[in-house]
Amino acid sequence: MKDTSSEKIDIFCHILPQKYKDALYKKAKPCYYLDADSGTPAIFDLDIRFRVMDQYEGLRQVLTIGAPPLEYVVKADDAVDLARIANDEMAELLVKYPDRFIAAAACLPMNDIDAALMETDRAIKDLNFKGVQIFSSINGKPLDRPDFMVLYEKMAKYDLPLWIHPARDRNIPDYPDEKESLYFLFAIFGWPFETSLAMARLVFSGTLEKYSNIKFIVHHCGAMIPFFASRILAPSQLANSPHAQKLSKSPLEYFKKFHADTVLNGNTSGLMCGYDFFGADNMLFGSDYPYPGGAKRGDVFLGQAIESVERMDIPQSEKAKIFEKNAKRILGLSA
Repeated sequence: MKDTSSEKIDIFCHILPQKYKDALYKKAKPCYYLDADSGTPAIFDLDIRFRVMDQYEGLRQVLTIGAPPLEYVVKADDAVDLARIANDEMAELLVKYPDRFIAAAACLPMNDIDAALMETDRAIKDLNFKGVQIFSSINGKPLDRPDFMVLYEKMAKYDLPLWIHPARDRNIPDYPDEKESLYFLFAIFGWPFETSLAMARLVFSGTLEKYSNIKFIVHHCGAMIPFFASRILAPSQLANSPHAQKLSKSPLEYFKKFHADTVLNGNTSGLMCGYDFFGADNMLFGSDYPYPGGAKRGDVFLGQAIESVERMDIPQSEKAKIFEKNAKRILGLSA
């Protein structure tokens, strides 16, 4: 399908640049993420990526490094080196293909927070990146731990966003007496659950209140939050949350500060639920390319992601916000 409507900025798609991929695979411990990347050649093969992008006029991508989280698969020293390789290579792609790639979020070695802060400064000041990517937990640590506040303070000062990508491997069982997650449930339901937990910890810990202008971009249209918003305000739930008592506003006001992408695998009714919660100004077009569909159907799922937004029963002006205007505003892009 040839799309001829307005410009589209894909805020949450993924890449493993070739040099980075080669270095990563030499040092990383085995995990689901590496298996998934190996079966998805478009994540490192630019020829495949460009052939798919050519089907949709006006489509440009914001680059984020695909999983695994570096801190999960390599020791700190290696993570520092690999993050630099990844960011340098993404910076080269931005310069070489400006019509394809409009911006990038920095890959960080989160098992060395001091190095992560230094890499954040280098990526934003020297490489002109427009934010950083972190994962929903850092080697099992929740995002509201004091260790990570220095990063949020820095990003609030830069007035640039942090992308939050869910992380959960198949070796985390769904039930205590099993050894691993079955039926791919760790990804189907586990990843949205991880995102929801991360968002909730940031809200109820007061992190979003402390850093009032901080921006987080979350995957899967805010995961469970829009659909279960009423449960957040249930009296029994709120009474048992001492953190919530310290907030100066309703918890929902803080949840609505997140910026949600449109990665719901083509589900327009789900997008409308997200729209009702976040509003048009806090939704951003994202496809998760090239993961959905794998090697053979990534182009199909990209098309479905675009069509799902087009089918939303909202004004065309608000679709333009979702497709490109919000991304330009949040990332400070002029082109």
